[in-house]
Amino acid sequence: MNRLTPEQRLQIVQVHFENNGSVRNTYRALRPFYRIQPEAHIWLNGYVNKQNCRIWSADNPQVYVKTPLHPERLTVWCALWAGGIIGPYFFKNDDFQNVTVNADRYRAMILTFSFLN
Repeated sequence: MNRLTPEQRLQIVQVHFENNGSVRNTYRALRPFYRIQPEAHIWLNGYVNKQNCRIWSADNPQVYVKTPLHPERLTVWCALWAGGIIGPYFFKNDDFQNVTVNADRYRAMILTFSFLN
């Protein structure tokens, strides 16, 4: 709502109360004024968030492509302070594989990496 003017915000509230506070009726009344823009997050490995994207075709190719539940990604940490830049720090395990950041890994990174550099 940060793109609406104060007058537009007031108009939405007025429409809401005119519809007896019903969110569904307010949405229906305001629907013509909204532009819906679908979005899909496309990852570098070609993954598409299928919750936001559907691909339809007249053909049924009966092709199944196995993909991991979550695409591989990389987490990088760095910080700026008066003394300069700290980092970058890549969250990887002992086998140099990407790992998820959790409280223990984040604490270890703060205690070792940031104080040594």
